[in-house]
Amino acid sequence: MKVLEERRGLGTTLLQILEKLPILSCYAKTHGWNYVVSWLHRLTGIGLVIYLGVHLYTLSSLSTPSVYDAKMRVMYLPIVVFFAWASSLMVGFHALNGGRLILYESFGSRNDETMIRWTFGLTVSYALLLGILMLMNNQNVSAVFFWLLAFFAGLATAYAVASRIWNTKHSAWWKLQRISGAFLIIAVPAHLVFSHLNPAMAQEAQAVVARMQNVFIRFVDLVLAVSALYHTGYGLYSIATDYLSAGAARTTVTALIAVVVVVFAFLALKLTLFI
Repeated sequence: MKVLEERRGLGTTLLQILEKLPILSCYAKTHGWNYVVSWLHRLTGIGLVIYLGVHLYTLSSLSTPSVYDAKMRVMYLPIVVFFAWASSLMVGFHALNGGRLILYESFGSRNDETMIRWTFGLTVSYALLLGILMLMNNQNVSAVFFWLLAFFAGLATAYAVASRIWNTKHSAWWKLQRISGAFLIIAVPAHLVFSHLNPAMAQEAQAVVARMQNVFIRFVDLVLAVSALYHTGYGLYSIATDYLSAGAARTTVTALIAVVVVVFAFLALKLTLFI
């Protein structure tokens, strides 16, 4: 009970801090926190698309180890490390708020005020965990063992959501978006945790390639890539259709989204299948 009260207090304190920020305070007071959180979810989603592009660009150099190692030396500059840590706030918030939306839509959890507090509180907790691992920079864990736990936890979460929504009247595309999101809620934060639990496995091209050539890890990477790409494409398309009426503008944006997803898919599949 004491732990729950402390976490609730953390979430409340964070909301009070955010309410003092000029732009957020204005929208929170005039439109409510649901409106603010909805916009933050979309903005962090777009930010994660950019993050995914940078990640794929970095990994695309694995075929030339000297180039990859040079890129990683840049990645470990203090300012770049800070932005890498800041990305954990995007990952944590988007995943946790996605979980909140799934609980709201499919499991009848309608206490939004409490769930929003937990979303912010756990986002900060996750970022602090990543920060501690990044500062320690000396941990090590078996890749297969870690991903056995994380991968099947993600599958179990996806299955729970699928069993809940599959017989509803929503389109198959919508259902796949929620199911892929349920898997990614576990898999993407776990991916960041793994990277900083095993810093040596990310710093040198040979170590990364050796890990990715493991059959089980290759399969995990493939499922993660397919889920992320579908979720990315559908998410961007949903944003576009919300703000663009049918016509040339929507068609153009949809085509651009398709190009982005195809390019990302080419890079991701090349890495997972042919590295």
